[in-house]
Amino acid sequence: MTLSDIKTLYAYNTWANNKIFEALSQLTDEQYMQDMKSSHGGIHGTLTHLVGAGKVWLARWKNSSDKEMLRTNEISSLSALISIRKTIEDGIDSFINEMSDEKLQELFTLTTAKGDKYVYSYANMLQHLANHSTYHRGQIVTMLRQIGVTPPQTDFSFYLRQQQS
Repeated sequence: MTLSDIKTLYAYNTWANNKIFEALSQLTDEQYMQDMKSSHGGIHGTLTHLVGAGKVWLARWKNSSDKEMLRTNEISSLSALISIRKTIEDGIDSFINEMSDEKLQELFTLTTAKGDKYVYSYANMLQHLANHSTYHRGQIVTMLRQIGVTPPQTDFSFYLRQQQS
């Protein structure tokens, strides 16, 4: 995967996240906070996890000490999460803009909170984070349908079509 590919992937990721956040801004607080018995409770929990994963990965790459996941009980609303997301996405964009094709292939040793060590290329970690976001956006789309809301179209092909028009 090249740096150009990663930049395209993250432009898409931001676009798709924007679509989801726009759709969620139409929900009532009750709908947004509802426990839907999903893997992270409901929409709020899943979205907090999606944004929090970006925070943790960026902290790992920057060797920051703040590698804690975001906690749903510490984020009271969608608007609070929006500002956190903006900061994290800006940080990831800056990190990517400092990359080169060569740097993407360099290996990074990751130490988990449990002390386990894994080695990944930067390209693989960036692919993972974008894929992780896609997975959880899909969960949010399902939850929107469960509460009777038509979700936005966030497929990569729709992003590409929009870029071509």
